[in-house]
Amino acid sequence: MVDIVVAIDGFSGTGKSSTAKKVARALGYTYIDSGAMYRCVAYYFINHQIDFEQEKEVAAALDDILISFQFNTMLNTSEILLNKKIMDYQIRRPEVDEIVSQIAAKPLIRKAMVDRQQKLGLGKKMVMDGRDIGTKVFPDAALKIFMTADLHIRSMRRQKELEEQGIQVNIEKIKRNLAKRDDLDANRSESPLIKAKDAITLDSSYLTLEDQVKKIVDIAKKIIYEG
Repeated sequence: MVDIVVAIDGFSGTGKSSTAKKVARALGYTYIDSGAMYRCVAYYFINHQIDFEQEKEVAAALDDILISFQFNTMLNTSEILLNKKIMDYQIRRPEVDEIVSQIAAKPLIRKAMVDRQQKLGLGKKMVMDGRDIGTKVFPDAALKIFMTADLHIRSMRRQKELEEQGIQVNIEKIKRNLAKRDDLDANRSESPLIKAKDAITLDSSYLTLEDQVKKIVDIAKKIIYEG
């Protein structure tokens, strides 16, 4: 039996985080949401009026940002903390959506987050999702998954998520935002969102969450127990 890192990459709204959480739970692994780390940075910048185009401001702000994870035994899930405060709906709001891809594209921010992510994964036995996990953060991960899904379906999922928070947003606006984020993520100079050569593609458009999880867990267990 071997301990591995499972890297799950893909565009926004493909179900990466929901899938990765359940995969980690099924394997008894730690779950790390790398996208939430960038969302925490975006949330901090918004609330502290940091101009992310100014490197000195960004560098100073990054020194003040502490991002950590803890496991909530009552909810049976991993939680992200920004400066020791649990972050949930705050980092999923539209104003964060608007700038998170721009922030994630900044080399200074990207390097800082990648360094932190790599330290989190030193002990392996971890599932991490994001946009450059299999290509940049853990290029030697034993299992790499690249998730895709139809843009309209992704938009519907995002709309439902916002509605559950009591936020009403027109689906066409969501679709435009996702398309813009797709373009920024895929074409940024620093760690663009691309499929790793040895990644397995998983189209989640017409799969249930349970189906997605089972497919990944089955592959992971084969690697863990058969090497």
